[in-house]
Amino acid sequence: MSDIGLAEIPVDEDERPLPPPAPVKNALLDGPILPTLASLAWPNIMAFSAGTCVVIAETSYIGRLGVESLAAIALVFPCVMLTMTMSGGAMGGGVASAIARALGAGDRDRASTLAMHALLIGLCFGLTFMLGMLIFGPALLTLLGGRGNVLAQAIAYTQIFFGGAILPWLMNTMAGILRGTGNMKLPSLLMFSSAVCQIVLGGALGLGLGPIPSFGMRGVAAGSLTAYLISVSVMGWFLFSGRARVVPKIRGLRVQSAMLWDILKVGAVACFSPLQSVLTISIFTHMLASFGTEILAGYGIGARLEYLLTSVSFSFGIASVPMIGMAIGAGRIARARRIAWIAGAVAFAAVGGIATFIAIFPDIWVSIFTSDATVIAASRQYLATAAPMYGFIGLASSMYFSSQGAAKVVGPVLAQTARLLFIGTGGWWLSTHDATAAQFFVLAAASMVLLGVLSCASVVLTRWGPKHDPLAKVRPALS
Repeated sequence: MSDIGLAEIPVDEDERPLPPPAPVKNALLDGPILPTLASLAWPNIMAFSAGTCVVIAETSYIGRLGVESLAAIALVFPCVMLTMTMSGGAMGGGVASAIARALGAGDRDRASTLAMHALLIGLCFGLTFMLGMLIFGPALLTLLGGRGNVLAQAIAYTQIFFGGAILPWLMNTMAGILRGTGNMKLPSLLMFSSAVCQIVLGGALGLGLGPIPSFGMRGVAAGSLTAYLISVSVMGWFLFSGRARVVPKIRGLRVQSAMLWDILKVGAVACFSPLQSVLTISIFTHMLASFGTEILAGYGIGARLEYLLTSVSFSFGIASVPMIGMAIGAGRIARARRIAWIAGAVAFAAVGGIATFIAIFPDIWVSIFTSDATVIAASRQYLATAAPMYGFIGLASSMYFSSQGAAKVVGPVLAQTARLLFIGTGGWWLSTHDATAAQFFVLAAASMVLLGVLSCASVVLTRWGPKHDPLAKVRPALS
């Protein structure tokens, strides 16, 4: 027997070969779930907290422009929310999922190709939103109940914000690429700095500051776009300079349907969830518009709290996407499911706890935005009824992101469909029975519970990973 090559094997004092070095562990695949999830989520929490400050500040200085301006932003808000959630939570989650699954399988080259395809998708969707809202936006806002000066101000905001719709789409696509690699810090840092810019620029351009005249709603929208442009520039430099774990491939790029499908099979299907969510809010907003501007403005203040608090569940949900995606890519299905349930429990407890506190003490939130007695009364009533149920919205959003990581998003999307039908049919019934605004608020609260329960059920009932193959363990021996 030849001993060629044995000298190269390290031996101990007993002349026995030493064991090979242990493989380098990936914290997202091997680390304890809750601490790893928390370490990924805290930068998101900081960033979304800054985004919350934007919501508060924007609504506050829009309130200084008058009740009509508050009603106008309530009309536009579903459209803006659709853009941000579809580009960030839906398609951005699809991008992060595809890249995480590729990295979990050890294929970095595929991840780089996916990144460039993701940017192409972001450009196309951004152009679609821009043209769609510029052409059909005024008619849509009229359909939602906009009239007179309220409609005029809503259109003014829409023309500026959606004229630059490519920017939020590129920003959230780049953030999705980075998050898919497990890099939560840079996108979160840029969200934080972007929030500061939005508050300063939006307030200065909207209300006027020193030599800067007041541009009203147009100025508020322009401040947002300027902040997005800064974020896009920094993330673009970071990605294409080779500092990221994944570098989008430009040279020799060929558009591949398989790459597009890997992203769109999650992202495109996931887009139906925010689309239905915004359609639900739009239908509900249209129903409330018949009760007058003050009720509509009061509901808008309450809805902003919902948006604020779901950012907490988004923080943990987005953090779960690369963890679950890498676990799925590595074939560790049981770990992926444990991550999903832990993230869901944290989101439910955090959102539900804060919302219930605000429901008990609503003036902590309402007094920030308005001093109009009728608007305050409407906001108090809505928060007392619906806010305790916000925890189910947080749970649903967490299940939605977890399903993205597993590339199984149909269930949470169907849960949103059920909520849409519930609001539509229930709202129609209430409208035909001369219901009060308070009864509509009860309908909204019940729909949140329905969404949370069905989203959890979809995760329980959906198979994650490949179907069971009874010959999988014996096939290698047979071959």
